This record gives sequence, C-alpha cells and structure tokens, in this order.
Amino acid sequence: MPDVRPVLPTEPAAEAATSPAPPSAGTAAAADPARAAVRGGVLGNYVDQFDIFLPVLALAPVAAELYGTRAVVTYAGLVFVATLVGRPLGAALLGSLADRVGRAAVARASMLGLGVTTLLIAALPVAAMSHEVVLLAVVALRFVSGVLIGGGYTSAVPLAIEWSAPRRRGFVSGLVMAMSPAANATIATLVLVLLGALGSDGYAAWGWRVPFVVGAVLAFVAVVHFRRHVRDTPERAAAAPAARPLTSVLVGAERHRLWRLLVLMTGLWLFTNMAVAVVTSQLDVVAGLDGRAVTLTMLVATAVSAVAMVASGHASTPVGRRRFLVAFGAGAAVLAPATYLAAFGAPASGPALVALVTVLQVVTVSAYGPIGAHLAERFPPAVRSSGYGTAYSLSIVLPALYPFWLPPLQQAWGDVAPVAAVLALGGVLVAVGAAASPGEAMARD
Repeated sequence: MPDVRPVLPTEPAAEAATSPAPPSAGTAAAADPARAAVRGGVLGNYVDQFDIFLPVLALAPVAAELYGTRAVVTYAGLVFVATLVGRPLGAALLGSLADRVGRAAVARASMLGLGVTTLLIAALPVAAMSHEVVLLAVVALRFVSGVLIGGGYTSAVPLAIEWSAPRRRGFVSGLVMAMSPAANATIATLVLVLLGALGSDGYAAWGWRVPFVVGAVLAFVAVVHFRRHVRDTPERAAAAPAARPLTSVLVGAERHRLWRLLVLMTGLWLFTNMAVAVVTSQLDVVAGLDGRAVTLTMLVATAVSAVAMVASGHASTPVGRRRFLVAFGAGAAVLAPATYLAAFGAPASGPALVALVTVLQVVTVSAYGPIGAHLAERFPPAVRSSGYGTAYSLSIVLPALYPFWLPPLQQAWGDVAPVAAVLALGGVLVAVGAAASPGEAMARD
C-alpha cells in the first residue's frame, strides 16, 4: 500500500500524506485528500446511522398514533427490521458497483437517494391514511432506505480506512463507528427538545417529522462534501477492478474470509438489536417509563457508548484487532446478560436504571469500535467494498428478524430471560468469530 497517510484534526500539517498529485489541485481534496476521506467516512456513517435509528427513537413516542394500538411494539420492530433487511441487498449490489467504478461515486449516489427517501417519510400525509397504510408506506420507504444505506457505508468506510496510516486505522475506525451512538444521542436530544417545546400532542401532530427533515438535510450535506472533496486512493484508482467482486466474495477465492467474519458480525448485530432496539421498547413496556424518560435514558447511554467506541477502536491497534475482539466477546458473554438482568429482572428505576442501561451499551455495542478497520483489512482492494459490505450486512438478517423469533421465546420464558440469553449468545459469537477471522489482506505499512 502506498505511504498515503491521513492528517487528522489534531495532527500538524507537516505529517500530511504523500501521494501522487491529484488531478484537480484547486480543490480541498487535492490539498489534503486523506483528511477529506476520513471526514467523509465520519460524516457518511453519521448520516447512515442517523437514518437507521430514526424510526426507533423519533417515532417511539407516536407509534400508537401512527400504527394503531394493536401490537404496536411488533409494528415498530417491523419498521426497524425493514431497514436492516434492505441493507444486505444494498451492500451486495452497490458494494460490488463501488469496487468496479469507485467508492466515492457510489457514496455520493447512495447518500443522495437516502436523503430523498427520508424526506418522503417526513412528507407522508398520515392524517389521510389508515394505520395499516401508514405502516405499509413507512416499511416500504425504510426498506429502500436500507438498500441505499448499504451502498453508503460499503463505500465511505473502506475509503476512510484506505486513506489511513496503519497506526491510525484503529482510531479512525473507532471515530467512524462511534457515529452510530452519536447519531442516536443526536436524535434523542432532538426528540427531547421537540417534546418539551411542543408537548405530546404537538409532537404527534407534526413534530415527529422534524427529525426526518434533519436526516434528509444531513444526507444532502454529505453528498456535497463527497462531490467537492473526496476521491478514491491512488492505489484504488490504479488497480484493475475484479470482474465479479461479489461472486469472488460469496463463492470464489475470498469466500473463506466472508463466512468466518459472518459469525463475528452476527454476534454484534445480536448486541445491537437486544441492547438498542429491544431495550428501548422494554424501558416503556417492562420498566414503565414514559416517552420522555425513555429518550433521556437512551441519550445518556448512547453518548457514553460513543466515547467507549472510539476508545475500543484505538485500543485495538496495540492489542491487535482479533485479540481485542476475542477478549471483548468473552467478557460480554458474562457482563451483558448480568447487566441486563440487573436492569430489567426486577426493574430498576431512576439513576440506577440509567446507569445499568449505559453499562449495557458499553459492554455490547462499543465492540464496533475496531470493526471498520477489521473488516476493511481482511479484503484486498479489488473486492474490499463487496467484502466489507457483505460481511457487515448479510449478518444482519437473522438478528434483524427478532420480532418473529423473540416473541415466542418470551411467551414461553417471560419478557426478560430470553433477551439475557441472546446477549450471552452474542458475546460467544463475537469471541468465536474473532478467533476464526482470516489474516489481513491490507498492508500494514
């Protein structure tokens, strides 16, 4: 890999990357393409994650008004699932396209489409629609959004890692992946402000649309940034593209890399669904919190986990990505269910509940910190977007179907015990999948 090194905001200009002169010396990207790519990865993942969790947080206070009171938790889960199920399709189709035509171009197109679909949800005339039609429309638009999100992160995140020096990839990865809890915290803050300013009735009438408008605007800002400042690395631009990158990853020469990583990522997605989506619902159903208290609790938890995610990404560089993830998974297999049971077994309340939910976030989803670097480093440049996106997204499917397989378990063993068991399983899968991860395909120097 060429010695193309990013200059992060805290670094002096003297450490700037050395690379072949870009074609457009008058642009900011030409002056510092590495910094622009890292910023693009951070911004792109923030936009993607903001959009992913919009229906979980922004629509939670008005779910009954939008979907009706019958099976409201299941319907809210279906909206979330629609996004997650669309992501593997987008990762497969658009990731393969990114490997052939360039990551920067696909990132721009994906974010443009994401902004449009998010804006369409904000414009839905729900007052003139039945609950069933509203649910169908939101699920359909969220599925399309999921496809586009799949294209966004398969392009922007590998591009940021490719521009990063080996010694900084863990930190850059943590910074990029921390945009997930940061986006959660932003949405939660926005919802709290709107609920406080408009009241429950005003929020239900029109206030819920505001976070979707904000999400669309953020996507359009990302499009402008990528168009003006971000380009592919000289290594990627000079490399001969694979004829069928997706085939190579799924059933060809790179398949052994993919299938081992799917075990790891399945564990992480179980963490996400249980510790974020299910816990958000159970703060209402099990702990009895109102919408404002639920939002405040998740705001604190996600803000803390964002910091923990950056720290875990950075720590993975001196420790080693695989060794770090094996240790994290083994610890989470014990700590995650124990923390969850302490919070919801005999439901805690007040500051104790907030603290326990925060700890649960830290011991589960902060494992994503090294993932941006870990996945990108496993695949060679010609198939990197396809490999990254497929490993990241194909593993979503079974965990994302939790609205179908979790309720029967809860009917048999109660609301709490099955979630604790799934959290333990997630930790085991992370540890086992990390131990079996393939060696690096990205150069270390």
